Amino acid sequence: MVGREAFQGELQHVEELIIELAKRTKDQLNCAIDALYRADVSQAEQIIQSDKELDQLDRKINEEAIVLIARQQPVATDLRRLVVALRISNDLERMADNAKNVAKSTIHLGENHGIEVHSSIQEMKLMAVEMIDLAILSYENEDITLARKLAELDDVVDNMYSTMLRELLEETATNPQKIQHIMQMAFSGRYVERIGDHATNIGEDVMYLVKGESLDLNN
Repeated sequence: MVGREAFQGELQHVEELIIELAKRTKDQLNCAIDALYRADVSQAEQIIQSDKELDQLDRKINEEAIVLIARQQPVATDLRRLVVALRISNDLERMADNAKNVAKSTIHLGENHGIEVHSSIQEMKLMAVEMIDLAILSYENEDITLARKLAELDDVVDNMYSTMLRELLEETATNPQKIQHIMQMAFSGRYVERIGDHATNIGEDVMYLVKGESLDLNN
């Protein structure tokens, strides 16, 4: 077992890695949506390659947290911090996977698809970025008020996606020859919407960290 001071230092390092993963996940999302709007296949391919680095960072967080649990046998509050760290890292990694999936849609669309990307995807992205920032801020400060706000923002993103999907489906009726391209946009919107869901999960993790009980922020 390591000393208390050393344990706290190693726990802080795990939490710092989570902040780094969040920043890089947000960068991936911004780049993925930028590539989608500019039909930049080269940038999309780079995003897919960069995702491997985020996977490695997630694994590093998991390894360090598990070693601490096994070696220190932490008390309940410290164990909860490590469990939450594992959960948050997983949600951030899945957010990055969704950004990677947007990049894949960009590649499927190609450079000369001739379809205007729906403006709601950009608006949803801005909201998702705000949610990532809010989720991490609530985690750093153990602020349940900020955590609860994530559910409100998630509802906004969900509604934006539903409206966009309805409009895209209507467009398939008037442009049936473009259905494959339109569906890739629908998929991209869904990927961004899922990022909002994962940010809300982090809010629930913060609630668990602070209150010691699992709560569903969507209910």
